[in-house]
Formats: sequence, C-alpha cells, structure tokens
Amino acid sequence: MKREIIKTLDGSTTIHLQEWDECYHSKHGAIQEAKHVFIKNGLELFGNNPVRIMEIGFGTGLNAFITFLEGVRKQQTINYVGVEAYPVEAKEVLEMNYVSELEADAFKDVFAEMHEAEWDEEIKISTDFSLTKRKQFFDEINDLEIFDLIYFDAFGYRVQPELWSAEIFQKMYNSLKPNGVLVTYAARGVVKRSMIAVGFTVEKLAGPPGKREMFRAFKKV
Repeated sequence: MKREIIKTLDGSTTIHLQEWDECYHSKHGAIQEAKHVFIKNGLELFGNNPVRIMEIGFGTGLNAFITFLEGVRKQQTINYVGVEAYPVEAKEVLEMNYVSELEADAFKDVFAEMHEAEWDEEIKISTDFSLTKRKQFFDEINDLEIFDLIYFDAFGYRVQPELWSAEIFQKMYNSLKPNGVLVTYAARGVVKRSMIAVGFTVEKLAGPPGKREMFRAFKKV
C-alpha cells in the first residue's frame, strides 16, 4: 500500500495511505487531535496520579510522545503500552516533525528512543515513564484488568470495521481495571452499540477541530 507523508492543517505531519485514502491522524491537525482526544478527555481525568495506559495503534508515536511530555509537566508516573501490528518504518519516523511543532527539542532523543526501542520489552524512557511496544494484532490482546486508560486509535471504521467490533471492545473492557476509561476519536452509532454491548457506559463529547463529536467510555462497576 502506497504511503506518503503529508502536512495537516495545524502544521504537524501524518502518514497518508493512498489506497484507502486514510491517514494516521486527522488532516485537520494531528497534534490538535491527539491533545484533544487523548490528553484533554483521557489523561487529564487522572490528575497527577500514576496511570497505566494502553494505546491501540502505536503508529507514529505521536500519542506516546505527547503523553510523555504531559507526564514531565505534571511529574506523573506513567506506564505506557503501545500495540501495533505494522510498525512505522524508520525513514518515515525521521520525516515526522512532532519535536519541532511541540517545541520539545530538549526531548528530541526521547522521541527517537521510543522508535528505536526493542519490541516486546519494557524500557525506562525516564524515571517516571516506562514504555513497552507490543507487536501484536488487536484480536490477540488478552490482558485482564491491567490498564487505567485506553487510547483507542485504530484506523477508521470505514476502512477497517473489524477493529471496531464487539469482539475487540470486549478485549478492551477486559483489559481495563474497574472504573477504567477508553477514549477514541470515533463517534459512529455502530461503534457506540459495540461498546455498550460489552458493558461500557458511553458518553459523546465535542470532537477535535474538524470533527463534531467523539466517544469516551467507562468500565463502571
């Protein structure tokens, strides 16, 4: 599948898959989307408390890098697991402009380390941030009550509806601790029904720039 690096409307880059006409992030702004969906409506719920996060779709590492920066700002302990079946190639990572757009030159080496780290091994990025990248298909996830928060950032329902099924969301529900949270950019009715079918309590929130709505789901107990 042909891939190209494109610039989104907030100046940050993403990867565009031409055959699907699908991007790794919103064309309206990759960084804006990540901050709104995953930080504002996900991570911020936990204040400065230690948190265990699983990201569904590690991709370019943008969500992990922004989460690391937030952890530094708040002096928060974060254990981060990124699940990815098809890792981004090194040459593509080098074209991502996240360090400069986030004005994070002091942590340039951290972004590189996130991508250079071995797969399926936990590494200490800093005193307070650990990262495990798991090369794994989403239907192979079998964690039980490990995570406080899930960033669900799979490719869209239009191109991969199987990733938004009740079967996948059952795995997400099982992976969360009681009262855990899942956030996603998605807002389709069929996605909401799949979440509710496995036990999630779902709320609709204002979406990031260019998208009217998004979902946040809770494992209520």
